[in-house]
Amino acid sequence: MTAAKLQLDEFLPYRLSITSNLVSDAIAGTYEALFGLTIPQWRLIAVIAENDGISQQAIGVKTRMDKVTVSRAAIALAHRGLIERSGNPADRRSNRLVLSASGRALYDQVVPKALELETRIFGAFDQATLDGFTEMLRSIDRIALDIGDDASAGDPTAD
Repeated sequence: MTAAKLQLDEFLPYRLSITSNLVSDAIAGTYEALFGLTIPQWRLIAVIAENDGISQQAIGVKTRMDKVTVSRAAIALAHRGLIERSGNPADRRSNRLVLSASGRALYDQVVPKALELETRIFGAFDQATLDGFTEMLRSIDRIALDIGDDASAGDPTAD
């Protein structure tokens, strides 16, 4: 019996990771050069703008970023005066993050550039292909979350 072989460059989880890194790197350079933002900082600004006040924990859940990355990005944005913290009536142990006027202005500047970059990367594909790709990514998300849930269920120390 022949052992299964793995060609890393053909292994879909690896390809997905490489492509994700390439896209993020292409965008990160632009955000840093034009706006002085890292990708995690931009993600926080975008999520806060879309949710009009959100806890750091909820940002971590939405973006799949770890607590330390979210915390560092929030601290940096607060130091720049781009976000503000306010009490969270739903959970007194946490704060809600909201965009300051400066943060909102920066968001309004970044959005057109973000959409332009999206078009540069994905503009060669027709809408049906993009819709199918988006649906496939969402399906992959659901399956990966189920696998993660199954793994956690088997681990008595997982919370």
